[in-house]
Amino acid sequence: MDKTITEQQTAAPEAAFVNTLPLTIGFPGKLVFGKGVLSQLTDEISSLGCTSVFIVTITPLLPQLESLLQQLGQQGIRVGTDTSIVQEPSFSDFEKLMVQAKEANPDAVIGIGGGSVLDVAKLVAAQLDNTQTLQEIVGIGNLKGRSCKLICLPATSGTGSEVSPNAILVDDSDNQKKGIISPYLLPDVVYVDPLLTMSVPPQITAVTGLDALTHCLEAYTNKFAQPFIDIFALEGIRLIAAHLTTAVQDGANEEARTQVAMGSMLGGFCLGPVNTAAVHALAYPLGTSFHIAHGLSNALLLPFVMEFNLPAAPKRYAEVAVALGCERAATDEATAQRGIEKIRTIIKECGAPARLHEVGIPNEAIPQMAEDALKIQRLLKNNPRPVTLEDAVAIYSAAY
Repeated sequence: MDKTITEQQTAAPEAAFVNTLPLTIGFPGKLVFGKGVLSQLTDEISSLGCTSVFIVTITPLLPQLESLLQQLGQQGIRVGTDTSIVQEPSFSDFEKLMVQAKEANPDAVIGIGGGSVLDVAKLVAAQLDNTQTLQEIVGIGNLKGRSCKLICLPATSGTGSEVSPNAILVDDSDNQKKGIISPYLLPDVVYVDPLLTMSVPPQITAVTGLDALTHCLEAYTNKFAQPFIDIFALEGIRLIAAHLTTAVQDGANEEARTQVAMGSMLGGFCLGPVNTAAVHALAYPLGTSFHIAHGLSNALLLPFVMEFNLPAAPKRYAEVAVALGCERAATDEATAQRGIEKIRTIIKECGAPARLHEVGIPNEAIPQMAEDALKIQRLLKNNPRPVTLEDAVAIYSAAY
């Protein structure tokens, strides 16, 4: 793919990273991180003065939430629960859930689960008592407010949705993923309890962890990278790279689970002010057309997009390699190549597929996937190297 680089791109590869744009970052109102902090949630909810809560979660987590539900009942707090989100949610999935949420009429919405569950919980809280339609809030900054309290607890170490202003849904009308980005989607309270991730199976631990790693990596190598966000991104890369394989191979290792959870959260902080780029844009069609899990879609494309981007940002990718645990080579380019190989090693050690054909994607689907990926300009505009339709086809073909 290097032969497709233009002379202009090779002449000043790092120019895109002289970023003088203003920085805006939002944080949750309160963040609690630590093993076992779920046990503190009942008191937190009580302190907010809630008399009714609506919990969006998944069925496998219900045994771990029994104590919480019992305690809430003992304190006279009415609880509604929904477990309908079992895959990447669509607009219609959300609208069906909203019917139940409106009937519950809660003081607070609580999301406990993976990224899809948290995204939906965030939107439920925003849309209760909101006159805007879902279509009207799609995009950046269109949501006008949120009156319902919002609490999020991640049960996977992947999306970082618990601390990001983003939510993603699939639009039924065109089968495309649409983003809703707003500071009003930042939770009032976030509890990150790594023990909630202990029961996550190895395969899901792997692909969600690789998703979190991609968030950090794409933020650091982003066309709009910011020094303040670089701090989160590099530390997230370091933590996940050092501990993800252990978390996958030894799921009972609390230390590994804790460090990956921290890295995932740091990746979430990157998503508001900087966001992701070509890896995520090219990964979207894998999910919408072939229902490949989001984290796995990113993992399949990550090393190939890194190869494509490297000539445009060798210094940045060299620093990524060092954060991944690689030793510096004689040049930035050589160091960066070590980082790409390290990513491939991590993917292999995690037992994740490495090629598109391994997950059943047909070669003839590549042109349409490339066309669909080019529609995700809100992410492609962040990439350090412009991606044309021909480039997208070349990346998919290399990954095949």
